[in-house]
Amino acid sequence: MGGADARIVRNTALLIVALVGLRLVAAAFTPITFDEAYYWMWSKSLAGGYYDHPPMVAYVIRAGTMIAGDTELGVRLVSILLALPMSYAVYRSAAILFGGVRVAATSAILLNVTLLASVGTLIVTPDAPLLVASSFVLFFLAKVLETGRGAWWLAVGAAVGAALLSKYTAMFFGAAILIWLACVPKLRRWFLSPWLYLGGLVALALFSPVILWNADHQWVSFAKQLGRAKIEDFRPVFIAELIPTQIAFATPLVFILGAMGLHALTWQRAGALPSRVLIETMFWTIVAYFVWHSLHARVEANWFAPVYPPFVIAAAAAANLAQWKPRQRRLVDVCLRWAAPVGIAMFAALIVQANTGWLSGYRRDATVRSVGVGWRELAAGIEAVRVRSGATCVLAQDYGTTSWLAFYLPSGTCVAQQSQRIRWINMAEPDPKLLAGKLLYVDELRADGHPALNALFAKVTQVAQLQRKRGPLVIETYGIDLLEVAKGEVLDRSPPPEAR
Repeated sequence: MGGADARIVRNTALLIVALVGLRLVAAAFTPITFDEAYYWMWSKSLAGGYYDHPPMVAYVIRAGTMIAGDTELGVRLVSILLALPMSYAVYRSAAILFGGVRVAATSAILLNVTLLASVGTLIVTPDAPLLVASSFVLFFLAKVLETGRGAWWLAVGAAVGAALLSKYTAMFFGAAILIWLACVPKLRRWFLSPWLYLGGLVALALFSPVILWNADHQWVSFAKQLGRAKIEDFRPVFIAELIPTQIAFATPLVFILGAMGLHALTWQRAGALPSRVLIETMFWTIVAYFVWHSLHARVEANWFAPVYPPFVIAAAAAANLAQWKPRQRRLVDVCLRWAAPVGIAMFAALIVQANTGWLSGYRRDATVRSVGVGWRELAAGIEAVRVRSGATCVLAQDYGTTSWLAFYLPSGTCVAQQSQRIRWINMAEPDPKLLAGKLLYVDELRADGHPALNALFAKVTQVAQLQRKRGPLVIETYGIDLLEVAKGEVLDRSPPPEAR
């Protein structure tokens, strides 16, 4: 490696480490989101599966809290650090598929400055480990192509298995790999090799705990996730959200480069056929499904995580390999020069806004309901009411409030969601003695109160109204009800719709 190439590698590594460090700092002072608190509760009772997703996110959180405790940083620590091996996998994938240090370095940097990677590894959801596993799926497939050695299919299977343990979306990797092999004549020989099928068995073996958990729980998780988009629910309005949200999550300049790169791979034939087809199939197979899904139901922006590794490699190919006309070349150069600064600025602005609300003048924005700003103070107020009233357990209506309460109330406090008990099936049930005493019910203040509680308890008394605030902005006002003398079973154990 020449001096110039060595300098590029060193500077790329330093930049990525600095970005990881920035995320760690942001993670330490940014309140936890309700989904993170929910997955943190999963991590306290590890299992082969959960109602919403496979278990990898719980494993990642458990590893972090073993190091840094039950704190915001502890929950997020391992997810953020996984960006380092993720970056290596994308770097090596690009180097193998398209050659050259510049393409490889550009790919790794562009991935790290997207909001999907920067925020998506900081805010721990199943998409965080899925993004990392997806990077290694691509890397190991590149190694199959580079070496021609069948043993690399075992590594592919392991990476696909890890992706499946993260999120069910990973099932589309199987289709993408088969399409890639079928479309490249020299790769069709793998259909006759046992290595391909052994790799599939490795993936299946790693995924088997999820299958067994579902078999023991009426296939409820499969039914919930695979039944989201129903053919009869044709609502094409959601497709209008796809491109705007991906422009934001990829950041605009990376999105432009990625779109130009996909065009170049298809029409300019930049790179060798096997490499081009691999990038295209790993991208378009999953995108095609989400386009179909968006015709029937909403597609969240973070669901596109597994296509980002091939997308940023396409972006790097656009910047370093493809031949462009002068005007297009100028656009590529501007995007490449400013992609990192713009991405970092967008990340910093989002963190500042989520924590303070300064950028919107303390008005409501998309972050106020999901990020738990004000929950530490709110939980202190709820705990004071609980102690004063002598309540032995705190109930909530939804999983988000339940999870925030469990995270921010003193450790060991009895907290339970009154309904949807399937969400907590891996956890020990609350002590019946605690449910037999006075209870607090925490929910957003509602004009009509809670008629269902009046039917369930002999006495329902509102004992406090507490606000969750971000600066001067009141995000929500919670009514705190004291429940006394249950008339029957406190917890609603009705089966979920998927199991009926």
